[in-house]
Amino acid sequence: MTVTLYADQKLRQEAAIEPDPVAIGAVTKETQIIAIYGKGGSGKSFALSNLSYMMAQQGKRVLLIGCDPKSDTTSLLFGGKSCPTIIETSSRKKLAGEEVRIEDVCFKRDGVFAMELGGPEVGRGCGGRGIIHGFELLEKLGFHEWGFDYVLLDFLGDVVCGGFGLPIARDMCQKVIVVGSNDLQSLYVANNVCSAVEYFRKLGGNVGVAGMVINKDDGTGEARAFAESVGIPVLAAIPADEDIRRKSANYQIIGVPGGRWASLFEELAINVAEAPPMRPKPLSGDGLLGLFSADVTGAAYKLEPATQADMRGSEFVEKRTLEVVYDEV
Repeated sequence: MTVTLYADQKLRQEAAIEPDPVAIGAVTKETQIIAIYGKGGSGKSFALSNLSYMMAQQGKRVLLIGCDPKSDTTSLLFGGKSCPTIIETSSRKKLAGEEVRIEDVCFKRDGVFAMELGGPEVGRGCGGRGIIHGFELLEKLGFHEWGFDYVLLDFLGDVVCGGFGLPIARDMCQKVIVVGSNDLQSLYVANNVCSAVEYFRKLGGNVGVAGMVINKDDGTGEARAFAESVGIPVLAAIPADEDIRRKSANYQIIGVPGGRWASLFEELAINVAEAPPMRPKPLSGDGLLGLFSADVTGAAYKLEPATQADMRGSEFVEKRTLEVVYDEV
């Protein structure tokens, strides 16, 4: 009985402790932690693999962390090979009564260090919770003591639950970069990310949006118009080129010094490093649609309300209510 009371008292004392306030001072970390968000299929993993490779060739120490349950961030970097994820490795080691070691989950190529957080099996868990568990394990492995110039986090932007918003909500990164194309859905995701950043800035957070990477740029201009409208710079525009598409499909790195696309990724590396975090001005739904021609989006369509007769598929006669109405005294 005494033990139970003591434990209850300890829990109450812990619950009464106020959490640390959100930091509001200047960023003093030597390591730049950058979260990159984009719609699934927008090409953020392609851009990140090539960006991290180019940064490493420029003499920077770079850690690339895939935070997408698909675990495809590092596949291009490793020539199509998938590396063991932190989630699956942790589960396997736990069953065996063993501890996870850094060599179990982190791999390297030509100066780039990379790992995948992973996610639960389909229908058997929350992807966002998997992200949180992954970062908890990284902290146990010494994440805050590692010596990197840049840590790049690849996040799925389609999902808005807490786990995927972790870097923004908890000030884990200094800045965010969005990846999108000249299509409504990828810009919708980019706008959602800007909204999340602005929301947490109002709560005292420090994370800002450093800019946008336009992927598969066909020159139609909607992504550039979006970046200008929300007040963020375009860090690079990767063209919709058949050579890029083919090499990416074959898991080839194109951000190689001296290669055809070297200057593109050299410029991107500089811009990513130097771009300051900014407060974006997210667009409304109509504002986002306004970036596109009405014949492309159907924005000219007028909403037609449905009636009770429509819902029943037959004539509808409204019944009088039995509500009692009292005369005024």
